[in-house]
Amino acid sequence: MLDWIERFDGLEQLPEDIREILISGSKIVNVPAGTHVFAPGDPADNLLLLLEGSVRVQQHSDTGRDVFLYRVHAGESCVLTTACMLSFDNYSADGIAETNVSAVAIPRATFDDLTARSSIFREFIFKTYSQRIMGLFKLIDDIVFRRVDVRLAARLLELAENDVVRATHQVLGTELGTAREVISRTLAEFQKRGWVEQARGEIHLVGRSALERMARSAE
Repeated sequence: MLDWIERFDGLEQLPEDIREILISGSKIVNVPAGTHVFAPGDPADNLLLLLEGSVRVQQHSDTGRDVFLYRVHAGESCVLTTACMLSFDNYSADGIAETNVSAVAIPRATFDDLTARSSIFREFIFKTYSQRIMGLFKLIDDIVFRRVDVRLAARLLELAENDVVRATHQVLGTELGTAREVISRTLAEFQKRGWVEQARGEIHLVGRSALERMARSAE
């Protein structure tokens, strides 16, 4: 897996000596689906760069609801981990492996060394950090200003594999920061319009073009 550096935009510019430090000071880790990668109160000891799979980051609110924050996909890093490592804070949210995950773990010592030593590595860290922060601002904007039906249509299109979304109403409610009952009512309306068909734990997109128009309606 020595070519993993090439999979992260920006790191491929590292000079050979810095590459060797990064590779020798890191390790490949594999995490099975369903595993808590991190939880509130855990120390942030390693920056994880995902090679395969996805990790869902969510926060448990005081009212007992889980609020979806973002996903980390292959080729990305976790903004919360970066923030915690920079500020020496513990995690304040959950990171859950949605699939089997393979990642590069960069320990704090290597992270601190390369952040101080390499402007290219620093730029990579802060660029990915700022991009994810902008994504979180968009999430806030969506929750506050976009209708649930528009956001649900967009999320169904995002999650669909071969026009099938494998998710419960509760999971979708967590994804969109709303109640399961709201998702159920909205999906019932989508089904009435002939846009989706529902089965246990699955939603089949049978009116993709209509969902795409709905998702674009607030742009």
